Amino acid sequence: MKDYIEKRAIELAQYIIDNNATVRKTARVFNISKSTVHKDVHERLSRINPSLYKEAQAVLEQNKAERHIRGGMATREKYLKQSHI
Repeated sequence: MKDYIEKRAIELAQYIIDNNATVRKTARVFNISKSTVHKDVHERLSRINPSLYKEAQAVLEQNKAERHIRGGMATREKYLKQSHI
């Protein structure tokens, strides 16, 4: 694996941990695709740095468990804004 890919995988994981970020948000910040973030963090990082991988996975699992709540809140906000217009 190329050095820049390993470095990117570590940077992505560190960003996710530090900011409690989702895959989507991380992809936007680093200007890469969600699938690249997913591949770097889920597949490559487990071989590069297993302890960092476990930390990042914990954050991503928490985000995954909460995503239905965030989606519901976004829909609620959308309709509240529409009713005030």
